[in-house]
Amino acid sequence: MRIPLALAAALALSTAALSTAGHAQDVVAEDTVPDGFVWLSDVDPTIEQDIRYYGDHNFLGRPVAGYEAPECVLTRQAAEALAAIQAELAQSRLSLKVYDCYRPQRAVDDFIAWAEVAEDQATKAEFYPRVDKARFFELGYVARKSGHTRGSTVDVAIVPKDHAIQRPYISGEALVDCALPASQRFPDTSIDFGTGFDCMDEKSHHGRTDIPVVAQMNRLALKGIMERRGFAAYSEEWWHYTLKDEPFPDTYFDFAVVAPQMAK
Repeated sequence: MRIPLALAAALALSTAALSTAGHAQDVVAEDTVPDGFVWLSDVDPTIEQDIRYYGDHNFLGRPVAGYEAPECVLTRQAAEALAAIQAELAQSRLSLKVYDCYRPQRAVDDFIAWAEVAEDQATKAEFYPRVDKARFFELGYVARKSGHTRGSTVDVAIVPKDHAIQRPYISGEALVDCALPASQRFPDTSIDFGTGFDCMDEKSHHGRTDIPVVAQMNRLALKGIMERRGFAAYSEEWWHYTLKDEPFPDTYFDFAVVAPQMAK
């Protein structure tokens, strides 16, 4: 589905400067979800959630440490900003969809351990077909600290409200290049952004002109509406946004992602 031209133009209007907040080294381990964090479903249950690191369809090929429920947990400020964006999109029968939100430090450590095992190439065919895994740290695809762990970074896309049900990923099924045309890569309910989520490829970078024009417009639309609500884009991943005025710019958390009822 293509965003109407008028909507795309309106959403793309933004002069927000990009920034990277925080240079802290503090890691705070918690047994429960700390004050200041909320479940996105409690703030806006209409935002779709497809938490990929809870299941097998991700670049590790298995559930990631710290994801004990397929839930989006965020700082309240980030969640409320997403709710405002959702209200704007709803006027055009569109919706946000989140793939990842707060990420525990133990999950980041799991990424690091996986990246250091060069011979594990099980997911290369889909998630990094043209990238040498040995260069992941150099290229920034895996880092020892992640903005997600501060609780105000989100991986997000736009979907039409009336989309068909997305078929589930079947563990062990053949993997398909994430940078193929939308009709050929693994099906996703999102509008076309030129690549799949977590595609470690130059085509995932902002500003690419070697993807379909409609995908370029959709990226600009997403970027515009996210920036107007206080988020900053990450240049190498069209889906990745961080709240510029994040409440915990100097703290990296390490509590598990759980369902709301598990925290009560």
